[in-house]
Amino acid sequence: LAWGGGGRLRSWVEAGTASNDSSSSLNLDSVGQPLALNPWDVVLCISGTIISCENAIVVAILFYTPAFRTPMFLLIGSLATADFLAGLGLIFHFAFVYCIQSQALNLITVGLLVTSFTASVGSLLAITIDRYLSLYNALTYYSERTVTRTYIMLILTWGFSICFGLLPVMGWNCLKDISTCSIVKPLTKNNLIILSISFFMVFAVMLQLYIQICKIVCRHAHQIAVQRHFLATSHYVTTRKGISTLAVILGTFASCWLPFAIYCLLGDYTYPALYTYMTILPATYNSMINPVIYAFRNQEIQKVLWTVCCGCFSSTMPFRSRSPSDV
Repeated sequence: LAWGGGGRLRSWVEAGTASNDSSSSLNLDSVGQPLALNPWDVVLCISGTIISCENAIVVAILFYTPAFRTPMFLLIGSLATADFLAGLGLIFHFAFVYCIQSQALNLITVGLLVTSFTASVGSLLAITIDRYLSLYNALTYYSERTVTRTYIMLILTWGFSICFGLLPVMGWNCLKDISTCSIVKPLTKNNLIILSISFFMVFAVMLQLYIQICKIVCRHAHQIAVQRHFLATSHYVTTRKGISTLAVILGTFASCWLPFAIYCLLGDYTYPALYTYMTILPATYNSMINPVIYAFRNQEIQKVLWTVCCGCFSSTMPFRSRSPSDV
């Protein structure tokens, strides 16, 4: 899922008083004309800058640290790369709308945004699958099969994402027939419906996997409490902490993406652009929060950050291998 567009973008204040065609969702019909600066586009550009900076740090740390070549960190790197490209896409969108104003470049930007946001959601699913398998098959997780499975998930994630991103660039757009437009021009309504349904499928799988993870965590906590003769309160605290962490992860993902995914199914191109901005902005925040949840909370990455801040970076520093379920 992604947002892109170009052309005539009026501010939401003007959209409330202008004609229905001008206040409808985003369009490309005025490339080459001077544009009034839209505050929503400014906010999205600022968000893209923050997203790019955050995820660039994560990508750089993972790339320059040989210890981070495990399947878990490869998936985190995929997520950071996707979010980094999404941030760049938001910046390029602003530049190509207000500075260069090229329809071809706008289509390429839309393709980049579709690809990056789709890869971001796909990487979150891959991380969830990896966490589940690290608990369900704990004895065989650290094997060559896990490495092979990780590469397969990465290939599928980016393969599907690139295919989705190429669709508007290769001609599946509404530039020639405005009646087929969605709330996110120049994507067609059918294109956006496919993306939305794909998101709901991913969300359903993630929800089911996290439910299974919660069951496994509760069972393991109970077994440890019995074996070590812990008090019931200790078992309760451990279980509650694990479930709370999973709830925050899934709740953040849902609260960021669900409003936009639902609006993609219910809205059409005649709706005011304000509604699109109000739902797409939280979706971009998911790419801003992902580095905090999946990277900066990791103790090994924290060590590298502190080392870099102290000016004594060493890419060969030792780390304690951790399971994805600990992250």
